[in-house]
Amino acid sequence: MSISRVDFCKLAAFGVAAATATPAVSEVGTLTSSYTIYGTPGLIAMPTAEAAADSELAFTYSQFGPNANGTLSFQITPRLSGSFRYAKISDFHPVVGDYFDRSFDVRYRVLNESKYFPAVSVGIRDFIGTGIYSSEYIVATKTIGDRLRVTGGLGWGRMGSYEPIGATGSRPPWNFGQGGTLNASQWFKGDFAPFAGVSYKVNDKLTLKAEYSSDAYVQEVAAGIMEHKSPLNFAVDYQVSPAIHLNAFYLAGDTIGASVVIRLNPRQPIARSGNERAPLPVKPRPSRSNTEAWSTSWISDPTNETGIRKAVGDALNKDGITLQSLALGATRAELKVDNRKFYSPAQAVGRTARILTHALPPSIETFVITLVDRGIPLSTVTMRRSDIERLEHAPATDMFQRVSIGEATPRAVRNSELAYPESRFRWALAPYMGLSFFDPASPIRADFGLKLSGSYEVAPNIFLSGSISKSIWGNLSEDSDGSSSALPPVRTQAGRYAAEGDPAISHLTASMYGRPGKNLYSRVTIGYLESMFGGVSAEVLWKPVDSQLAVGAEVAWVKQREFDQLFSFQDYSVVTGHVSAYYDFGNGFTGQLDVGRYLAGDYGATLSIDRTFDNGWKVGGFVTKTNVSAEDFGEGSFDKGIRLSIPFEWAFGTPSRGASNASLRSLSRDGGARLEVDGRLFEWVDEGHGDALASRWGKFWR
Repeated sequence: MSISRVDFCKLAAFGVAAATATPAVSEVGTLTSSYTIYGTPGLIAMPTAEAAADSELAFTYSQFGPNANGTLSFQITPRLSGSFRYAKISDFHPVVGDYFDRSFDVRYRVLNESKYFPAVSVGIRDFIGTGIYSSEYIVATKTIGDRLRVTGGLGWGRMGSYEPIGATGSRPPWNFGQGGTLNASQWFKGDFAPFAGVSYKVNDKLTLKAEYSSDAYVQEVAAGIMEHKSPLNFAVDYQVSPAIHLNAFYLAGDTIGASVVIRLNPRQPIARSGNERAPLPVKPRPSRSNTEAWSTSWISDPTNETGIRKAVGDALNKDGITLQSLALGATRAELKVDNRKFYSPAQAVGRTARILTHALPPSIETFVITLVDRGIPLSTVTMRRSDIERLEHAPATDMFQRVSIGEATPRAVRNSELAYPESRFRWALAPYMGLSFFDPASPIRADFGLKLSGSYEVAPNIFLSGSISKSIWGNLSEDSDGSSSALPPVRTQAGRYAAEGDPAISHLTASMYGRPGKNLYSRVTIGYLESMFGGVSAEVLWKPVDSQLAVGAEVAWVKQREFDQLFSFQDYSVVTGHVSAYYDFGNGFTGQLDVGRYLAGDYGATLSIDRTFDNGWKVGGFVTKTNVSAEDFGEGSFDKGIRLSIPFEWAFGTPSRGASNASLRSLSRDGGARLEVDGRLFEWVDEGHGDALASRWGKFWR
């Protein structure tokens, strides 16, 4: 089971995205890709060699006979895709009854379609887990004209169960143990059978599909919950909108079913961008022949500097940017700004530069703008005012070639430097939803309630924050799933925390951020760090502004909180911590390796791979392996999962640094459990560095 908490505004952004996004057209011909009942690119039950548009994210739910499948698929690269599926087979077992299964798929398009040759893909279905859907296949697909697509292939495993035509050795039986382990010994082994199919696009809305299936549904037939009378399957695909497809199908000469597919693509915003207030136009300076206007005598009058600070601060504040310091010279202005509104740091820099052309005397030619977050200077952008005046209507890349981006002065902003003080106390009262996934007794549980949160800025880099939640309705407390292993129950008593923690102090912390030296960043957080643990966490990060590599270390001493989530603690305490390395592989791909000790006292490592898009979308996966055996870990064998982050700016078209975040674990167990601390350094430091500025520089003039 995994539990996460989100608020309703985040869910709304996600819902809007799901309902109205417009995916790209497939690279194969003019036809768009379609999805199978198992949520992967294909026809009905059989795969094709199709690949979805690069970066497409598809959510599929299908119901046929005793089977229900929910699948999340992502086109990781133009050739590689991956899927996570959660399935239910009703009355599958005479003792346990309904059967729930989690499985992962991967497929790779070996050859792209050309004028004379088909596309060819190789795939593995259910390659890690119990193996109930375990299959491997090689498939070819050719588009004929702009309406017809023909597919043929060979399948092994489950897809080699109907009238096989040969065999590649014998397929060894699969002892999946606790699940979650690779069944590599079975891949492309045993009987193989042919499958084939066609799809015909009748019009822009309607597509007809037919296939010859090589799946005999052996296990369902043996359980008496389904009959297999024919290898022929038929389906109708109706496009409700570019993002939503409905399918109805007839399987195995015996079973009818339906599915819905919701498709998103990070590269295509669902709302028109630029809905924010237009920026100020660049104000050109008077001619140099006006020597009085270009005079530097203004600097000798302190009241001029005071007035300039107020004018700049007021104008920036209207744009959601806070002026933290401003130093003026006769020809140079240096300022620190805290961007709290724009996802693109380049857009905040551009708006700041425009405002400076209105507020600063003509003699000031050089703008030095430092981006600050949590009182910590991240990077400094230096530009010439004359370039801003000359290139306002030129492409943003022209301006990028004339600026320099470097490391900011390694010192936190001080109270005495604040040029534009504002209210240091913030609070919010909002609905929240707590979610629990994949409990075999109830696949989805939820709690709804209200959360009161607040923060106080003691200094620009020192914060007090906390939140209190009160459940109104839900069933998270009904989760009785616990741990039967010898590990300390650091995560598996979530149901008891939900039952007794009402109301609950979700967190109550004091945090201090710093710049201990060149390319170095630090954080210390103390208090009730998360719902289950409190203590102290300290972290340091080495991250040059323009480096692909970052290295960090974190250590924490924490004690387990009482189930009521108020002020008391249980007896269990642990020292936990990790050494982390982060690397930017380019094209949006970032890898992270964390090595250290986890909450249950186990030692191991977590490997994460994320793909981040210029507009803020992030899709990734992670896997954790520790010295805990599969038997001690329990079902799933080790921790693994998928995470998504969908920015509000992409969904609504208005500037925002917020996002809807979701993390899906096949199961949450005690092994490999990491402390949850808000404000970990790399998460926000990287957003203010050179790569983020460069990749989103297209919004400099927006």
